[in-house]
Amino acid sequence: MDKTSEINLTVEGVEPIELFGENNLKLNLLRKAFPEVQITSRGNLLKLIGDKKDTQEVKAKFEQMVRYLKEHQELTTHTVEDLLSGSNLFESRLQSNNSQDGNIILYGREGKPIRAKTKNQLMMVDAVDKHDIVFAIGPAGTGKTYTAVALAVRALKNRFVKKIVLTRPAVEAGESLGFLPGDLKEKIDPYLRPLYDALDDMIPADKLAQFMESRMIEIAPLAYMRGRTLDNSFIILDEAQNATPLQIKMFLTRLGPSAKCIINGDLSQIDLPRNQRSGLAQAINILGHIHGIAKIELNADDVVRHRLVKEIIKAYSRDQDRRSHNEEIIRKDDNHIDGEDVA
Repeated sequence: MDKTSEINLTVEGVEPIELFGENNLKLNLLRKAFPEVQITSRGNLLKLIGDKKDTQEVKAKFEQMVRYLKEHQELTTHTVEDLLSGSNLFESRLQSNNSQDGNIILYGREGKPIRAKTKNQLMMVDAVDKHDIVFAIGPAGTGKTYTAVALAVRALKNRFVKKIVLTRPAVEAGESLGFLPGDLKEKIDPYLRPLYDALDDMIPADKLAQFMESRMIEIAPLAYMRGRTLDNSFIILDEAQNATPLQIKMFLTRLGPSAKCIINGDLSQIDLPRNQRSGLAQAINILGHIHGIAKIELNADDVVRHRLVKEIIKAYSRDQDRRSHNEEIIRKDDNHIDGEDVA
């Protein structure tokens, strides 16, 4: 047996909470993978005690976690699990990052690399490369819109398409556009703002203005797609949970033979009036078996906003699960009462 070894490490260049995880979630994954090593942390200090061979292995894994977080600005629990399981995916992402390839989708303004930062975002990129229609489903903050716009801009820059079309249903919490101030453009632009923001990050302002003026990049509400045929285009339907079944069908039947399409949505945030049904879930169910169509599901581990956004999403998800469970119990009780004989 190797001699007992003690290694003291200092976390530098990253936030300890991003590295260790909330309540030491990611650090506990490391402890679980190496139960023979005593791993203790205090602030930005980490102490390893155990056989020399084991502590050196833990040190190497920990340094890979730090390196990954520095290079990707994100370290999810899935990524840590991939590292600890010896998955090739973790190493390939590190290598692709070093070679300026792989997880870099394109270079944006001032040479800023636009990356797929999480496992599911990488899967989204891969799905778009292999399929003509991709459904990207997940909560706010998981990078659906940003990744989709980056893929569209890459396709335009590489001349795989001649045009980008970005569209959204003009629906927000049941409000009516007619009651908003201003002309039609002023009414609609606030709904399309996230698409403009993503483009601003990737294309210099003067170039973007040229693209918009020449209609090589077009941003319009979903209703404006009716009657058109969109070919040689990369089309993104954002916030698709707020499209009705007829609107989804109308949109999908606009695609020309050389079109690519991403449909983004969050089924937990449907803002349609109560008497209208979302077409997104229906479309996924009835189209999922068709060759050339893919579905990618993103979750709280893909959140790339403030670290608390991830916890907020998980809390709402738990609350929704509790509500669904309680509603199911009430339905069963009601059915039981309705089925009883009346004396």
